[in-house]
Amino acid sequence: MERNIVEHPGLFSQYGKQFQETVFQGLISDHAWAAQMTEVMSPDYFEVKALSYLAEKYFAYHKKYKCFPTLGLLVSIIKEELTETNDTILRDQVVDFLHRTKVSPNVSDLHYVKDKSLDFCKRQAFKDALEQAVELISTDKFDSVVTLMKNAVSVGMPHSTGHDFFEDLESRFVKTRRLVCPTGLPRLDAKDILQGGLGRGEIGVVTANTGVGKSHWLVAMGANALRAGKNVVHYTFELTEHAVGLRYDSNFCDMPSNEIPDNKDFVIEKYKELELGRLIIKEYPTGSASVITIRNHIEKLALKGFVPSLIVIDYADVMRSTRSYDSLRHELKLIYEELRNLSMDMNVPIWTASQANRDSAKSDIVGLENMSEAYGKAMVADVVLSLSRKPMEKATGSGRLFVAKNRAGKDGLVFPVHIDTAKSTIKILDESHMTLSEAVKQDETSMKTLLKQKWSEVSGA
Repeated sequence: MERNIVEHPGLFSQYGKQFQETVFQGLISDHAWAAQMTEVMSPDYFEVKALSYLAEKYFAYHKKYKCFPTLGLLVSIIKEELTETNDTILRDQVVDFLHRTKVSPNVSDLHYVKDKSLDFCKRQAFKDALEQAVELISTDKFDSVVTLMKNAVSVGMPHSTGHDFFEDLESRFVKTRRLVCPTGLPRLDAKDILQGGLGRGEIGVVTANTGVGKSHWLVAMGANALRAGKNVVHYTFELTEHAVGLRYDSNFCDMPSNEIPDNKDFVIEKYKELELGRLIIKEYPTGSASVITIRNHIEKLALKGFVPSLIVIDYADVMRSTRSYDSLRHELKLIYEELRNLSMDMNVPIWTASQANRDSAKSDIVGLENMSEAYGKAMVADVVLSLSRKPMEKATGSGRLFVAKNRAGKDGLVFPVHIDTAKSTIKILDESHMTLSEAVKQDETSMKTLLKQKWSEVSGA
């Protein structure tokens, strides 16, 4: 339903200039929301002439190409027109707004502004329909009134009405529908397990006991995504941005992190050889960041031209939920549900970690039942992996990777891995997997053999 409303110029004027600027920032950063707004909003709603001009170009591009331009492309589109115009006031306003948006975007009130402006525009569309309905009733065009009101109610709603099972049959046979970010571990990315990696809109969780290597796993996932040319944003709630950066350096340079500061020239030359995506590392104090905090930061990055292909969160268990509960179990489940919603809204995969409970320290394999405080976390996740290492294995880096849950393929598989915490690298040693029962039986046999060897040494002495 096309709308070209000119009889209500500057409808957003009652909300002020900052509100209008935030509306346009919302259009740029959230294309799904912008698609809803095309049905109910006219560029003439903006009182600020520069914003009205930009919205006109933005919506015109969508009408022609059925998609929205990025901020960078929008700048290119209007650059030539602005250089030729004699309207210096308009040109200065546009340049000033785009510069402020790119350098220091204001997204603190973005969610409120989007909701408020969409509701306002839908209400205005309904008012317009009522005015037209009065004219139609006066001419006895009652059927047209019904159609008009139905259209008015439906505008501004999300476009998708769902998957029509028989009508959309062909879409289920289109290959490569699931876009993924690889883990960089070939056996894990295989077709029978993750089918290439963690998919967009999916959340992957690695669980382990303290000191086993959860944070190193997350760095490895980020580093392998960068090697694949993906953009990564890494949130850290316990380590500093500097410390996480050193871990990425050690992974890329195959060098212990404590040696990185003394090898500056080598590191610089190494990055000249590598073709990597972009990495943003953002630190928040433990317990201070919620999903809203992360969403605002990602939207701010989007306005600066950075769109992540993978989000790494170290780690979700120490985040702050948007609602408080008496039970920590319910609060943790809410955090994971909010992360899942973020992943789906942003269409980006998320890797995070979860602390295993105390009993897992004695377990050969860490399972779903060992996820600390909230089994509900496993219900939300698409992929749950666990790492396990006993104290005697830490010196050699030996450990086990268990695929505890997997919506994309096989699970219940155990792989022997090597975890190098000095370089933040994870390697699967043997691509042939074992079942959980086979792994436990092998571990018991190995333990008995080790004890016999120790007893023989003691007895011989």
